[in-house]
Amino acid sequence: MQVIKQDQVQEKIITIRNQKVIVDTDVAQLYGVETKRVNEAVKNNPEKFPNGYLFELNKQEKDELVENFDRFKKLKHSSVPLKVFTEKGLYMLATILKSPEALETTLAIIDTFAKVRELGRAVNQIQSLPENSPNQKTLIEHTGDLIADLMIPENELAVTGTETTYEMNFAIFKIKRTIKKGK
Repeated sequence: MQVIKQDQVQEKIITIRNQKVIVDTDVAQLYGVETKRVNEAVKNNPEKFPNGYLFELNKQEKDELVENFDRFKKLKHSSVPLKVFTEKGLYMLATILKSPEALETTLAIIDTFAKVRELGRAVNQIQSLPENSPNQKTLIEHTGDLIADLMIPENELAVTGTETTYEMNFAIFKIKRTIKKGK
């Protein structure tokens, strides 16, 4: 059984119609099944996927997806409409797909979406705190840790030290995170 890591899930999350989603082909890859099986699960359980749980991409959205992401090039001439799953849809799909791989994948998906939400809240909160306050500095450190958790594969290299700097200007907020690694 292959363990799914958070960075594998995070790299598949895209934003379409202002929602964080994962495309059915990526969902299938994460769960270790064929895309056809994912779509059959949806088709056989329509009551579990109300509005807001998944949606089909229109032609323009599909074309844009194929153009902007190399991993979707093979779908360019596919006549099958692409489905995308929202976070709620992914949770519901987990109740249908039963296997050890499905459980591991679901746990990774839940952890990743939770960290993405936490990161968004932290960034918004940083902007509302007084500049250079101790709370702001602590929150910036926490934000840097969240970014590192999402972007750096687990067990890649040991972290030997970190440094977080920030800069706030009138309408711009910038965080710089430096991670020192060693073997």
